[in-house]
Amino acid sequence: MEPVSLPALPRVAFCGGTHGNELSGVYLVRQWQKKKKLEAESVAVTTVMSNPRAVQQCRRYVEKDLNRCFTTATLSTPVSGETPYEVVRAQELNALLGPKGSDGAMDLICDLHNTTANMGLCLISNSDCDWICLHIYKYLQMKTSSVPVRLLNLNVPPEETYFLASVGKHSLSIEIGPQPHGLVRADILSAMKEGVQLMLEWIQLFNSGTEFEGGVVEVYTAVQNIDYPRDSETHDITGVIHPQLQDRDFCLLHPGDPLFLLFSGETERYGGEEPLYALFVNESAYYEKGTALTLARRKRVEIPPLRVKRD
Repeated sequence: MEPVSLPALPRVAFCGGTHGNELSGVYLVRQWQKKKKLEAESVAVTTVMSNPRAVQQCRRYVEKDLNRCFTTATLSTPVSGETPYEVVRAQELNALLGPKGSDGAMDLICDLHNTTANMGLCLISNSDCDWICLHIYKYLQMKTSSVPVRLLNLNVPPEETYFLASVGKHSLSIEIGPQPHGLVRADILSAMKEGVQLMLEWIQLFNSGTEFEGGVVEVYTAVQNIDYPRDSETHDITGVIHPQLQDRDFCLLHPGDPLFLLFSGETERYGGEEPLYALFVNESAYYEKGTALTLARRKRVEIPPLRVKRD
């Protein structure tokens, strides 16, 4: 593939506490803000505590999931005294870091999350052809020593993208786990810190004129969410993730493989027509969303050599 030239990334934001009980990002942002800034040559770095009320209460959110409030429609909703706090906060963050879709938006936003699932370090993007994000992914895969690194593509239409990072011209979220919500683990915190440092390292190299080789990366694309088995009348769950699937995020789930262990003792098996990869397996925050796991396809994406565009 021919080399691609793209504009430099002089303005970058790292956000933590979008979910107030996901504490790795919370503690990293507190540390960076105590130092007054996260230092990087050739990059102006903004650090943001996204949902301070939820952080104070150590809750995922106060009234509404903030990381679902960044669609075009929600960001343009008129604000009144009845407007949920997170919708108001989303509009504040959009003004600070965007506006979304504008030339004035941050060049890249990275939002820091934890998951109770055994996901390692998972980058989440909304495109499998954003060469900036895919080259950062390739760099982290090559350099990260502590955990496996993968990338999940959500593939949502731009106006419907609902997560905070989508306010930036380029957007990445880091999901890293397993870590229970409401506490912080040294190994997970260190892995997230390493991921942020490597991301900044790549951006500095890119801005300074380093040309990055192309290559092939593996990308997972979300296909569907699967709910727990439920009682048709009470809607209570009637089973849990099967022990053979628990903690095996990114495993290939074949038709007929164990999926749920019912409280009756029976095994419910995967009934899909094609093998798919299991992600966010038994994520505790997704019980309220009716999601036991996400299924994804994996494909190989060829990325071109990349260099900064000079005026």
